[in-house]
Amino acid sequence: MSGCVLITGVSGEVGHSLVQLVSNNPDVEIIAIDIHEPEANLKSKIKDFILGNICDANLVNQIFQKYNFDNVFHLAAILSTSGERNPELAHQVNVQGTFNLLSECAKLSKTIKFIFPSSIAAYGLPNINIKMSSPPVKEIDFCQPITIYGRSKLYCEMLGEYYSRYYKLLDLEEKDRNIDFRCVRFPGLISATTLPSGGTSDYAPEMIHAGAQGNNYECFVRPDSTIPFMAMPDGAKALIDISEAKKENLKRIIYNIAAFSISAKEIEEKVHKFFPSVQITYVPHERRQKIVDSWPKEIDDTEAQKDWGWKPNYDLTRTFEEYLIPTIKNRYK
Repeated sequence: MSGCVLITGVSGEVGHSLVQLVSNNPDVEIIAIDIHEPEANLKSKIKDFILGNICDANLVNQIFQKYNFDNVFHLAAILSTSGERNPELAHQVNVQGTFNLLSECAKLSKTIKFIFPSSIAAYGLPNINIKMSSPPVKEIDFCQPITIYGRSKLYCEMLGEYYSRYYKLLDLEEKDRNIDFRCVRFPGLISATTLPSGGTSDYAPEMIHAGAQGNNYECFVRPDSTIPFMAMPDGAKALIDISEAKKENLKRIIYNIAAFSISAKEIEEKVHKFFPSVQITYVPHERRQKIVDSWPKEIDDTEAQKDWGWKPNYDLTRTFEEYLIPTIKNRYK
C-alpha cells in the first residue's frame, strides 16, 4: 500500500490500531477525520486531521477536493447498543455518512479502494436453538439482522457493491466504475489499548478491564452466551490484508473473518486465571441478550482464507496471554 489514505472514525477503537500499522509504512500519508480529537500520540502519526462529521456532505466534498486519495478506510459508525438508543443518529452516520464518501469516490477519475468494516451484527439468527445447532455461518446465511446497526451495515455492504459494480447502470460502461469496494465482517473485537465504546459485545473487554483494575463486574449477558471474537491487532491487520490483495483473486466483495469463539463464562474463567480476586456476576439485560442471541456462535471464513490468505495472528491463548493481559495490566499498574 502506498499513496494518500483517508481514515474515518480515526479516534475509535479500530482507528487506533489501524493508524499504528499504516504509519509503519513510510510510503503512506494518513489523512483522518473524526468528531473527536485523537490522542496526541495517535495524532503525531497523522499528516492531517480534520475535526468534523462525515454526515456533512460539503465537508466531505472539500476533503476530496483537497487530497488525492488512493485508499479509504471507512471506520466511522454508531455501534449496536448506542444505535438502539438513538436509531435516527445511527442511520444518519452509518448510512448517510457512507453514502457521502462513496459519492465523492465515484466522482474521481481514477480507481480508489474503499475498505469497509462490517460486522457479525449483519446476521440475525431466528432463535437460540438454531444458533447453537447451526454450523459456522457463511456470508450468505441468516442475513436478517434485528438492530439498526446490523441493518445499516448490511445496507452499506449492498451500497458499496452497487457503486463498485452497478453505479449508473444505464449510463456507464463497466470500465468507468472506479470504486474498488472491499468489505470484511468483523466478529467482536477486543482491544487492550482503548476502552469499549458502545458495542453489544463489550462485555468481553469490560470484564477484562474490570479485572485488571480490581473491580467487580456485572455481566449483561448469560454465562452461556457465545459469539466469535478477535484481538484488535488482527482486526486492523485484516483491513490492510484485504486492501493489499490482488483484485483478480477476490471472488466476492464481502468476506467473513474469524479467530475464535468463546462464551462469557469462558471469558470469566480466563479473567479469574489472571485476576483471581475479581467477582463476576450475571444480570442479563433482556434486550442486549436478545441481540447477542441473534448473532452466530461461529462464522465460516473459508472464502477469505482461499482468496486473500486470511489468517489471524492471535488465537485464543495468544490473545489473552500475549496481548490482552500484559497490555491491560501495564495500563492500570
